[in-house]
Amino acid sequence: MDRLKNKIAIVTGSSSGIGKAIALRFGDEGATVVVTARRLSKCEETVAQIQAGGGTAFPIQTDIANESQVERLIADTVRRFQRIDILVNNAGIFGGRRLAETSTEAFDQVMNTNIRGTFFCCRAGFTQMKKQGGGTIINMSSVAGLQAWGGTGTYSASKHAIMALTKSLADEGRAHHIKVSAICPGGVADELVDATGAERAGSEKIDPFDIAETALYLACLGPQAVVHQIVVDRLGADW
Repeated sequence: MDRLKNKIAIVTGSSSGIGKAIALRFGDEGATVVVTARRLSKCEETVAQIQAGGGTAFPIQTDIANESQVERLIADTVRRFQRIDILVNNAGIFGGRRLAETSTEAFDQVMNTNIRGTFFCCRAGFTQMKKQGGGTIINMSSVAGLQAWGGTGTYSASKHAIMALTKSLADEGRAHHIKVSAICPGGVADELVDATGAERAGSEKIDPFDIAETALYLACLGPQAVVHQIVVDRLGADW
């Protein structure tokens, strides 16, 4: 407990699924968690759960595909808490059709959220961390960011781009004590984040709290250690 005491953490897309699991886990470990997603009411539900467990959290409604909203998210967090120690770029959407059947609108929607939005968050978060002398950025990619299968082309392209963004930013951040890592999950039971432990254990998909523990591990690494990427796949998955 309290491994993240006095740390300020932003978790995007933390109103549900993996992001919510990470926000709850960070709250358990003493971080002050900025819960952010497009739906304020859902952010407030996550905040209430963190507070019910004795943690500290604050909601900021943000659509990461909107550049000005991302800039406001970072500015409001710094204004309130003076710094950002951990930024988890988890928000994203899935677009799963075969390329010949994918509309330009659908392609743009996935790219605008997954890579453009992640870029906005990385740029704003990195700028602040550079000013304060360090920090940790964790980007949520996917096993689809390492491979691609039929019907995943648009989504895979966005997640491959996140891997490139992560590697480049990690190189740029080294001189400023900014660590940048990627988590690549496969087949997570997002819908079970509020289920019981037994219900999650009964699923054939990955427990979202396993991904939360992975994020916590990255956030707790010592000052001289960095992990560039972690792949967390389903037991028995063929990849």
